[in-house]
Amino acid sequence: MNWDDAKIFLALHREGSLRGAARVVGVDQATIGRRIAALEHRLAATLFLRTSKGYVLTHVGEIVLASAQQMELAAIDFVRAAQGVDNRLVGEVSVATTDTLGMDFLIPALTELHQRYPDIRVILNTSTQVVNLSLREADIAIRTVKPDNPDLIIRKLASWPVGLYASADYLARHGIPEAGTGFAGHSLVVYEPHWQSARSPMMLEEAAEGATVAAGVNTSLMLRQALLMGLGLGEVAVPLAEQAGLVRVWPERQLQQSYDVWLVTHQDVQHAARVRAVMDAIVRAFAAMA
Repeated sequence: MNWDDAKIFLALHREGSLRGAARVVGVDQATIGRRIAALEHRLAATLFLRTSKGYVLTHVGEIVLASAQQMELAAIDFVRAAQGVDNRLVGEVSVATTDTLGMDFLIPALTELHQRYPDIRVILNTSTQVVNLSLREADIAIRTVKPDNPDLIIRKLASWPVGLYASADYLARHGIPEAGTGFAGHSLVVYEPHWQSARSPMMLEEAAEGATVAAGVNTSLMLRQALLMGLGLGEVAVPLAEQAGLVRVWPERQLQQSYDVWLVTHQDVQHAARVRAVMDAIVRAFAAMA
């Protein structure tokens, strides 16, 4: 089995459909179907069963899966080894981050980078999903959770306190919440993943059983925008909130846990000149906020 066949095999296994695999590989669905059929013919074995839930590996398919994954890792290592010693300030660098950090820091960093090195092209992916740098899903990631993979190079970019914020308009209409009242008479905008996992409703480590949750959002950019529109009170990292013009409530308080930001890359690509140039520009953008 050659690498192209293994790539199609892995894409169909991970996506579970011809359409999904075609999107990942960059070909049409018919090509995926033909290549899988030809592979099964050459191996004299059925690799997939088509079920109501999509394409599912057979027992033989599960056996060869490990070999296909090893081929993928070998191909990735081949590319990383070559790119890791590339001293040219030219080519693509993929960066993954969140929408807020992308807007507030990455775009300014890339503007400066482009002025210095116009032949470096950055592919910016903003999402709450954590990318796998070992599988080359990105060259650089800007994360708010510290990874524990020993193959990754990690640098802390920021450690910000988190405060309670609202818009001036909201506070003019509802006033400052009184501590110990459970935020009675107030509306909250919450980061939904954290809110759903909490044992009891809290806002800035204050019980919030008397509040109304006006909105639950899954990105920090939407949280900040909702607060700016006067929807309620919410927790935001202090520099990001102040940059947006929000008003801090209970300025003497902050969450015990800070909002940390990490720059992460794989050790095999950290010395590539274009990757290093992008990382340096990102570091400068965060340092400017300090």
